[in-house]
Amino acid sequence: MLGRIFKAYDVRGTYPDLLNEGLAWQIGYGASKYLLSDAAAGGETSPMMKNIVVGRDMRASSPGLTKALIKGISDQGGNVIDIGMVDTSMIYFAVNHLDCAGGIMVTASHNPPNYNGFKVSKRKAKPVGEATGLGEIRKQAAMVDKATMVPAHGRIEQRDLWQAYNKHVRGFLDIKGKKLKIVIDGSNGMAGTMIPKVFGKESPLGAYPGLEIIPINFENTKNVFVHEPNPLVAANMKWTQEAVLKHKADAGFCYDGDADRCMAVDEKGKIVGCDLLTGLLAKHFLDKEPGSAIAYDLRSTKAVAEEITKHGGKPIRGRVGHVFMKQALADSGAVFGGELSGHFYFRDNFNADSGAIAMCTILTVLAHSSKTLSELIKPIARYSQSGEINFSIEDKDGAIAAVKEFYGPGSEYQGAIDELDGVTIDCFSKPGDHGGWWANIRKSNTEPLLRLNLEAKDKKTLDKMLAEIGPKLGHQVEH
Repeated sequence: MLGRIFKAYDVRGTYPDLLNEGLAWQIGYGASKYLLSDAAAGGETSPMMKNIVVGRDMRASSPGLTKALIKGISDQGGNVIDIGMVDTSMIYFAVNHLDCAGGIMVTASHNPPNYNGFKVSKRKAKPVGEATGLGEIRKQAAMVDKATMVPAHGRIEQRDLWQAYNKHVRGFLDIKGKKLKIVIDGSNGMAGTMIPKVFGKESPLGAYPGLEIIPINFENTKNVFVHEPNPLVAANMKWTQEAVLKHKADAGFCYDGDADRCMAVDEKGKIVGCDLLTGLLAKHFLDKEPGSAIAYDLRSTKAVAEEITKHGGKPIRGRVGHVFMKQALADSGAVFGGELSGHFYFRDNFNADSGAIAMCTILTVLAHSSKTLSELIKPIARYSQSGEINFSIEDKDGAIAAVKEFYGPGSEYQGAIDELDGVTIDCFSKPGDHGGWWANIRKSNTEPLLRLNLEAKDKKTLDKMLAEIGPKLGHQVEH
């Protein structure tokens, strides 16, 4: 059973058939053993390094799973600091704020309500994936026998960190005394708790001055989603788009289930691509810290690297996924990073991602400009993009090899090839009929799918290359 719920970057499955309280206890035990030993191996001797932060989302199964998880941690010998129902980014904050051995968030992020899972972080809130500890946690969880083990009875305490978290998140927001009206779709997830507690009247610091928030889908106690809590799916954005137009708001934001990422909508009700936001926010950070590095997901528009270079920064092209993006920030010392999926990373947030801080930064840029969000984005949206398109095919490796041969060195296209993540074919600067485009093709880790992102200098070239490359990758599917 454990093998079916341990994924590349987290633990996730349907409740209670694949994930239940018994398995939660085992995973708590295994995670505690790994996190405490990792802290010790890193030379950490502080008493706080026996502490593990635990938080949960709003799902009906989360309280029971959290209780069992905490018991497993405690029985192994770890001390637990339970911070209650929070957004995932608050776990990253808490691990660093309290200087703990790690943290575990009970959540299934954007999945439907019958799912749940665990996101594990180690000291400094570094991500734990299959190759960076999750495999060891699975091994320890599988080995423990609850019937014969002797509980160590680690300490368990509850702690309220909302005031400290408020100060941290609000430190990224400065609207210069202006008034901004924004729509926020909480997707019936953790934004419905986090937004009022950080920016609204429920905040320990009081409502943020000048910020008018129009909340939609904030109810999160009934385990019912008005729409799937995944803002990457365009159909889930219509509530935000319609509300922005209805209320004549300056911008709109739609959060995912655990509120660690969000998508933005401009004042015209148009969804703003996250790579375009990365290009926009890059200038903000480079104005504050000239010459800094900015990391970005390799699927992003070429305009991102161009904007970073234009404003005197150093572009850092990274692999897809939070494990790789956080590592890219750490390795390069980048001040900021953005991913196409809606995750935005901040050096001053422990290199971790935060939906709330991303929103704060966008609003700060908007408040410091005389332009609307659509006007700020327009010059960055200078190329034509396909978005991510999925193709069903059994022989993924064969299709990629064929595409490389057809478009790469030695072909009439003479495209540049790199394999940082999947395969990227770059003919952007090539002259004539064969130039003016680039594409990235990546394999799904779990399905017989290839994922294509293609960009061109104009719509005509984009359509031409989609019609040419698409059939080589299999049958296009909605995903």
